[in-house]
Amino acid sequence: MTQLPKFTAALLHPRYWLTWLGIGFLWLLVQLPYPIIFRLGKGLGRLALAFMKRRAKIASRNLELCFPEMSDAERHDRVVKNFESVGMGLMETGMAWFWPDKRMARWTEVCGTGMGPVNTLQQNQTGVLLIGVHFLTLEIGARMFGMQAPGIGVYRPNDNPVIDLVQTKGRMRSNKSMIDRKDLKGMIRALKSGEVVWYAPDHDYGPQASVFVPFFAVDEAATTTGTWMLARMSKAAIVPFVPRRKPDGSGYQLIMLEPEMNPPLDDAETTARWMNGIVEKCIMLAPEQYMWLHRRFKTRPKGVPSRY
Repeated sequence: MTQLPKFTAALLHPRYWLTWLGIGFLWLLVQLPYPIIFRLGKGLGRLALAFMKRRAKIASRNLELCFPEMSDAERHDRVVKNFESVGMGLMETGMAWFWPDKRMARWTEVCGTGMGPVNTLQQNQTGVLLIGVHFLTLEIGARMFGMQAPGIGVYRPNDNPVIDLVQTKGRMRSNKSMIDRKDLKGMIRALKSGEVVWYAPDHDYGPQASVFVPFFAVDEAATTTGTWMLARMSKAAIVPFVPRRKPDGSGYQLIMLEPEMNPPLDDAETTARWMNGIVEKCIMLAPEQYMWLHRRFKTRPKGVPSRY
């Protein structure tokens, strides 16, 4: 497993004081009652919309590419709601890192297939490749799932050592351990030993180890071959899930989808095409909560102009 960060006196250097202050302020905010957190988060997101013009433009462009039939008014409304979710995503990060289990459980409802299929897979020592799409509820979703079935978190170490320490400790509240997202061999070993490994196949990770397959209305979207490699080499079951924030502020749904025991693994392109179909299904369960701000279509086939 990845060597996890530890606290050292060097993290108390003045260069990190503002980071510690920000983390402390986030901790204070998430001590408030959830209805207040909900309103503050949405308000923060609307405020961010006024300053993050470039990201708003990217979100709008992604929606235009994926849903060309969507009107300008509908797209604008979706972007506004998406930024409200951005604000809530910050709050939910603090909730995921700092809330005790009892408080988290109070606001969590498990639905869909429930945890039964995952529990059965674990009892049979079958690895679970948990497909966690990049929703803005990502942090709290991982915490909610981990409370039900602790597994191995896949992450990118943060460049700021204080944030890296705090986020790792927060994520370890409901995970057995963490693996660097580049550690493919470590993921395969964990899956072969019957562990649950969180994996996100829906971002554009560049031209290396990617194939071009459809994603919504985009014919050629660069899609990672990682799903194909992990599933083929580990023989793990693929289990998608969606952490959905209820729009009325009454909590969260942990929506478990049906496990896929025999995914199509003929080749990387076939698997990527199939996986994108599952990602689309997940996104449509909470489209305003997806990370549309990411440049999903930045990688293009050679000689093809940029989408942005």
